[in-house]
Amino acid sequence: MKDAARHPSFAWVVAALAIGQLLTWAALYYGFSSFVLPMRDELRWSEATLMGAFSVGLAAWGGASYAVGAAIDRGQGRAVLSGGAALAALGLFAWAAVREPWMFYGVWVVLGVSMAMTLYDPAFIVLTKRYPQRYRQGITVLTLVGGFASTLSFPAVAWLMPSLGWRGTLLAMGITLLAVVVPLHLWALRGFVEPAAAPPREGAAVDTTLHEALRHRTFWLLALAFTLYAFAAAALWAHVMPAFASKGLSSGDALAVVVWIGPAQVAGRLVYAAVGRAWSLRVLGAVVLLGLPLSLTLFALARSLWLLWLFAAVFGAANGLITIVRGGLIPETFGRAHVGRIGGAMAAIGLLARAAAPVAAAALLLTLGGYRELMLLLAACGGVAVLSFWAVRAPADSGQR
Repeated sequence: MKDAARHPSFAWVVAALAIGQLLTWAALYYGFSSFVLPMRDELRWSEATLMGAFSVGLAAWGGASYAVGAAIDRGQGRAVLSGGAALAALGLFAWAAVREPWMFYGVWVVLGVSMAMTLYDPAFIVLTKRYPQRYRQGITVLTLVGGFASTLSFPAVAWLMPSLGWRGTLLAMGITLLAVVVPLHLWALRGFVEPAAAPPREGAAVDTTLHEALRHRTFWLLALAFTLYAFAAAALWAHVMPAFASKGLSSGDALAVVVWIGPAQVAGRLVYAAVGRAWSLRVLGAVVLLGLPLSLTLFALARSLWLLWLFAAVFGAANGLITIVRGGLIPETFGRAHVGRIGGAMAAIGLLARAAAPVAAAALLLTLGGYRELMLLLAACGGVAVLSFWAVRAPADSGQR
């Protein structure tokens, strides 16, 4: 009883983790692009060299995801989330000191591991294991708040850069993570003992080990669906501005379209929070995944600005909801006892595909001959993701345990 009294309530835990997600996404993921031009101008490195480091970071994120999930399964969620934020701060401090490309690439290995320890999935797993009856509500709140990370990141960096320079801005970001996020995680996740496994309610998923999951087609169907989604979405983000230019749009018109993706992402999550939680995650996931091929087809065929705005709305809403689907569906399908290992393994596959997507899309572009054809091919990948997702059945459905 003393531990329960000392532990913050569900609402406070979710609020603390949500603030952590907002700040870490803003600093680690969205902040990168703001530093490319000032680093290029000072250090005389090519943009390809700079972007390559970010791809290395994404690969490190994928490579560390399983180990992170396994640690949380062993009850080390507090150490993972608070340690990840501290590691991120140290990585940002090291980034501020880089002078050579090899140093920059080494920094992004560290930052990639810190992203695996902090961004969305670890917090989702902690909520799933600690609040088995309420985790979907917590995941929804985390994604709602995290959806504003880009809105915070770009103006904050633009405000700090003129007075602090890019190195000083990185130091300020690291200090923020160290002074705010680390203490929040340590406080919110203290003194908590994971609840004992309750008797499974009717219709609940039977707890499945990673070994059992890997032997079942359900794991691979879900992995294929989420990996194809991650690959297509990452390829789009990497090439979106040149793709707009290939349509003859000015940079101003392109930005006028892209700027609506973020609000559409948050709007999709708000609609789900208000009316969508009555939907099964299987139905919601199919609808969300369908948004990817639909939006990419709109982009490929659009010849008017209003159709491109429609693309931004559909893609943004789908992109905002896919994290909720993935975060909720894994424990719903495989149970929560080994959700860290299973989710980590699945996330690793998707993140490695995301890291490879920009280069792979560039190679495909040379073969296909244009962005219209590339977007239609990515839309086809999205269609396969929908079919793969719809074929999913829980392991218990087929009696394979």
